[in-house]
Amino acid sequence: MPALQYNLARFDFISIRLAVTCAQTGSLTAAAGDCNLVLPAASRRLRELETALGESLFVRHSRGLAPTAAGRTFMRRGLTMLQEMDQLVAELADARQGVLRHLHLSCSSAAITQFLPPLIAQYEQVHPEIRIEVEEQVSEQVVMALREGRADVGVFVEGPVTDGLEVVDFRTDELILIFPKGHPLSGQTPLPFEQTLEEQWISLNHGAAMLQQQQRAAIVAGRPLKLRMQVRSFDAVGHMVASGLGIAALPKGAGLSIVKSMKLAWRPLADSWAHRQLMIGIRDEADSAATDLRDFFSRP
Repeated sequence: MPALQYNLARFDFISIRLAVTCAQTGSLTAAAGDCNLVLPAASRRLRELETALGESLFVRHSRGLAPTAAGRTFMRRGLTMLQEMDQLVAELADARQGVLRHLHLSCSSAAITQFLPPLIAQYEQVHPEIRIEVEEQVSEQVVMALREGRADVGVFVEGPVTDGLEVVDFRTDELILIFPKGHPLSGQTPLPFEQTLEEQWISLNHGAAMLQQQQRAAIVAGRPLKLRMQVRSFDAVGHMVASGLGIAALPKGAGLSIVKSMKLAWRPLADSWAHRQLMIGIRDEADSAATDLRDFFSRP
């Protein structure tokens, strides 16, 4: 089926921002104010955009606007376009200040909370012409971002398939168990993971290496992992544990500060998989800037 042809002159960024803001706020009046437009001009732009698309983006009602299915799609894609334009403007401004290259670094929570911030600062001091943009993701998503070209360099916990990538060792870490204060399993000696499987667990979202390790260990033990809650950050894990909602495993480097600040208990894990290797990777066809950053980070 041939692609539809649109009049691209109708797709100016003011109209795109207006439509996205309408979808976010549900109000043409509020969106017009955010875009510095008078209400009649905003209404006209929205109608012209819908005419150009051949689709109604909104259902009008007495309380404002509600996006149609097409409107929700437009908001999602339009927001991406606006963010890309904002990034372009920022990079052009950086170029005027002498920044010649932006490198996108995708990294796991374990890497960014334990190792990367001082390395990034050191690298940018040595290379002021390079600006490093950081995105925190679970390890599977880090590898996917590398493969799809959305990241120049990725740091992740060993485990995902890395075919087509150049991967070297980065750092090692250790998982520990954290408990609410006074929990029956708290103690000093290393505890086998199998002895925790009667407990309710708090973990990170799907794709996190830590969760995958726990799930594999539960399968080996022939028992279910009672996964009660999944959250996006180590701090959120700590808050759930502090509230008595379950127990969790965290990397020791990040976990001990959470244990201290939230007055939790902790205990080493006895299992060999609690000692993990973090990797740093680039694509096979990566340029010299990405290769240099990978090599800088991977130095002992």
